[in-house]
Amino acid sequence: MHKLAAVVLLTSLAGAASAQAQSYPARTITLTVTAAAGGVTDVVARALGQRLAEAWGQQVVIENKGGAAHVVGAQSVAKATPDGYSLLVAEAGTFTINPTLYGKGKLPYDEEQDFLPITGIVRINQALIGHPSLPATNVRELIALTKKKPGELTYGTAGIGSAPHMNMVLFESMAGVKLQPVHYRGAAPALTDVMAGHVNLMSVSVSLALPPSRAGQVKIFGIGSSKRLPAAAEIPTVAESGLPGYEASTWFGLFAPAGTPREIVEKINVEVATILADPQFREKFLAPQMFEPMASTPEAFADYIGAQRRKWAELIRAQKLSIEK
Repeated sequence: MHKLAAVVLLTSLAGAASAQAQSYPARTITLTVTAAAGGVTDVVARALGQRLAEAWGQQVVIENKGGAAHVVGAQSVAKATPDGYSLLVAEAGTFTINPTLYGKGKLPYDEEQDFLPITGIVRINQALIGHPSLPATNVRELIALTKKKPGELTYGTAGIGSAPHMNMVLFESMAGVKLQPVHYRGAAPALTDVMAGHVNLMSVSVSLALPPSRAGQVKIFGIGSSKRLPAAAEIPTVAESGLPGYEASTWFGLFAPAGTPREIVEKINVEVATILADPQFREKFLAPQMFEPMASTPEAFADYIGAQRRKWAELIRAQKLSIEK
């Protein structure tokens, strides 16, 4: 009798979940962004939210919860009701760098147990830039210069653990050089100081680097992509310019709280993939900002995150980096 009751209960729960997925979304969806308004994470979330609202006929609200290297925003979604109405748009470091940088058990959530990866959204390549006064014209010459002046050249970051920080740490490790980090609250003020000559170097998104480069305010030593970018074909990659194997990029993805019904996760996944494949969305939003779409299945996205986490964990431990909490 107990077994029969259990079967009936499980069947009814499965039916309820299926019905919930079919009617989803029936009300406003909140996309929590782990950064302040105006940054790339926010821009990506707003563009995606607008298209989801149009596709589903439901309002999509963007809620900016920046701070503590993406931890504040991630924590709010980790504790949210797992019904598909509270989702997270996060930069890569939230899931690939923070777990090691903060240390086991130091974050207010478990990045693997408390979230379901839905899909990647976009990837952006980073450019290695410097002030025009630096006596180097390519990566090979830059490495030679830094070896002559160990610890003297500075680079700007968007904070400890940010993509501009970690991609420069990777550069130091692979090139065998020592640089001095200068941490800012975002990429924009760091870039401003590179242009002013207060800081020597920076790793920053190609879309942000190109305008000052073409205006003669900074020089681009190379781009951290695997091959030259069509929109900047005249600029070599860092790998071909002096540091073979080096790549620098970051990505942004969509996540749900653990326990969100599988049918809802799949429905969101399919809709986001449709948006990212739309020619008009690519032409009007992705191409001008040099964003690469990276839609995938939830399983492939989870595997990718795991591989990235292992890669950065090895570097963070080797460089003895940490954030005290």
